[in-house]
Amino acid sequence: MKRILDPLDERILAELSANARIAHAELGAKVNLSRNAVRQRIERLERDGAIQGYTVRLGDSRRPSSLISAVIFVYRYDRMRGDEVLSTLQGIPEVVRCEVLSGEFDLMVRVDAASPERVHAVWKEIAAMAGVENTVTSFVLSAVF
Repeated sequence: MKRILDPLDERILAELSANARIAHAELGAKVNLSRNAVRQRIERLERDGAIQGYTVRLGDSRRPSSLISAVIFVYRYDRMRGDEVLSTLQGIPEVVRCEVLSGEFDLMVRVDAASPERVHAVWKEIAAMAGVENTVTSFVLSAVF
């Protein structure tokens, strides 16, 4: 059963989204709860699936410069029933973003890989998926902003 979040839970999630490393005592002071009450709420939020993990977001200046980025536009045979393609894309570590598009293309897939050969291997994997009709790949030359 999915539990409805109360306003304190929402405030805790907002603070953790801004700084996942915040100490329980500091977070408690911000939301007017004790350190122990904050810890218990966080544990419940994790158990209930409202918090599914913690991660590190790298700034552009810290991102490894050796990564090769490419965008793969994907045409699916049946854009309305192509969920298998989306599920499979989620399992490819180099796929960092996938967006469903209107217009000519069905999907835009962003790939960050260690080498052009790895981008090619990911492209071959995507092109071979059941449900994929065609692809168009473009390498990213530079990031403007």
